[in-house]
Amino acid sequence: MKKNDNPTELSGEINAEDSSNGLSRRGFLGAGAVAAAGAVPMTAAMFAASAKTQAAEIRNDTSVHPGELDEYYGFWSGGHSGEIRILGIPSMRELMRIPVFNTDSATGWGLTNESKRVKGDSAHIHAGDCHHPHMSMTDGHYNGKYVFINDKANSRVARVRCDVMKTDKMITIPNVQAIHGLRVQKVPYTKYVICNAEFEIPMNNDGKSSMEDVSTYRSLFNVIDAEAMEVAFQVMVDGNLDNTDADYDGRFFASTCYNSEMGMTLGEMVVAERDHVVIFDLHACEKALKAGKFKTYNDNKVPVLDGTKGSNLTRYIPVPKSPHGLNTSSDGKYFVANGKLSPTVSVISIKKLADLFDDKIKPRDAIVAEPELGLGPLHTAFDNRGNAYTTLFLDSQIAKWNVEEAIEAYQGKKVNYIRQKLDVHYQPGHNHTSQGETRDADGKWLISLCKFSKDRFLPVGPLHPENDQLIDISGDEMKLVHDGPTYAEPHDCMIVHRSKVKPKKVWTRDDPIFAETVAMAKRDGVNVESDNKIIRDGNKVRVYMTSVAPAFGMNDFKVKLGNEVTVVVTNLDKIEDVTHGFCLTNHGVQMEVAPQATASITFIADKPGVQWYYCNWFCHALHMEMRGRMFVSAE
Repeated sequence: MKKNDNPTELSGEINAEDSSNGLSRRGFLGAGAVAAAGAVPMTAAMFAASAKTQAAEIRNDTSVHPGELDEYYGFWSGGHSGEIRILGIPSMRELMRIPVFNTDSATGWGLTNESKRVKGDSAHIHAGDCHHPHMSMTDGHYNGKYVFINDKANSRVARVRCDVMKTDKMITIPNVQAIHGLRVQKVPYTKYVICNAEFEIPMNNDGKSSMEDVSTYRSLFNVIDAEAMEVAFQVMVDGNLDNTDADYDGRFFASTCYNSEMGMTLGEMVVAERDHVVIFDLHACEKALKAGKFKTYNDNKVPVLDGTKGSNLTRYIPVPKSPHGLNTSSDGKYFVANGKLSPTVSVISIKKLADLFDDKIKPRDAIVAEPELGLGPLHTAFDNRGNAYTTLFLDSQIAKWNVEEAIEAYQGKKVNYIRQKLDVHYQPGHNHTSQGETRDADGKWLISLCKFSKDRFLPVGPLHPENDQLIDISGDEMKLVHDGPTYAEPHDCMIVHRSKVKPKKVWTRDDPIFAETVAMAKRDGVNVESDNKIIRDGNKVRVYMTSVAPAFGMNDFKVKLGNEVTVVVTNLDKIEDVTHGFCLTNHGVQMEVAPQATASITFIADKPGVQWYYCNWFCHALHMEMRGRMFVSAE
């Protein structure tokens, strides 16, 4: 494609060939696929035949036999289930679920006192919509310390400790609504987590202004201290913000904007021929913060910097309307903004950004390529051979293309930068390559997270599963090797080599997650590792008990009707898979207590008489006998 300031907008004229069988998908699907974002009318039999052919030619071995371990961890967002899921790759076996923004009855997440402390001011919210899980880094390499994830529904960001695979911090971002795109600072280490506020709102959102006056509406770029899990600062921008990523030099962040018009309706949001990518200069932001050049809003102390057009903190690069994904190439050279309503992606040279901020070049001069790939490009991933892989939502394909050759084509050379287009089933959103958002991209695997699965799996009613597809990218051609039905729209994922993650086998007794509970016990004169004791404090009763398979340290205890009861259980077992639970019948009380952990839960004893409690995690041959009684006196 020659350099062109007006790339072709969405049309049905692009010839998207299916390289696996030579058929024209555009000819097969017809113009209807352009107008509709529904399921593509390709039969399951046709797709299955193509997939079998591809699977027979794979280079990577997908077999993980009983007793063998996967090579990679995959961290999946659970979408509107509000959790993170851990999969093994290449087996695609689900290994564990980490409750984050949801309530989980298996572990007691959202019920226990420890989890409520982590959730903080949002402990009363039992739902979430998590989108983007990303691991902390050191010098552009995964370091296995944390995974961060956003909650778009409730404007939150959470942190998961990878040594125990538990959420340990959560914050609600002030001054904003709908935290969407999230990434981490790559270099020199993850000092900051960056995330976007997608929905624009009045800066003083106190209900005193009218809804019709949108002049004060703004969206904010949010920079979070990764260790303290506090907002370090925010940057006000023009337009809204969508997805984001960071460079490999520790200076620039970039975010897409799909509503530069600041429209409140669909028609208003797609008027302009161009939207933009906002580039943030971290060094300039930190300098402005230190100099006190910020404001505060809504009675909180979070500093808000002015990054609107004309600010020295930001630059706005025009791109085709409604861009979506923003991805950094694994070699650190480029930001890639994906077109969505344009068949192109915009390749931005990170090397040129310093000149852009020095006003030596114009914003569009930072763009070095805009290859035409197909209909509905949403997200791009990278291998270690100079290739990029872009999801084409409307075409239901993955486009493999060479970045440097796309740059040559933009300069006017006749070169075919598209290597292959592979059918996926159907309408892919995010995709991710193994280690592909780090310096360690290895070019082995690609995950395509498909939004629809009609005809792909056994029917399960009107609500269909999504479809996660595993693709071998180690050879010259992509090969589809696995389908995986999954629930509640997992939005994004990341793939990290197992050598980067070192989980503990049992808890350490001084872990900060339950430190506050242990401190409460000490104030009550209780040693949680040995004592089984009841503390009565007016209407409040604290019951401390140990557990060693197959018995609780306390067979029974008595309280009065209406007492606020806190049960604290410490698991003294040291064998790594002897997890206990505490479940009190008819009270909605249950929690997990893993080896060497302490957990607590508080409830009101509102039912008189005998109430049984039992271990609800299988732990021993006499597991059924591991139970006790609470007697609630009505007198």
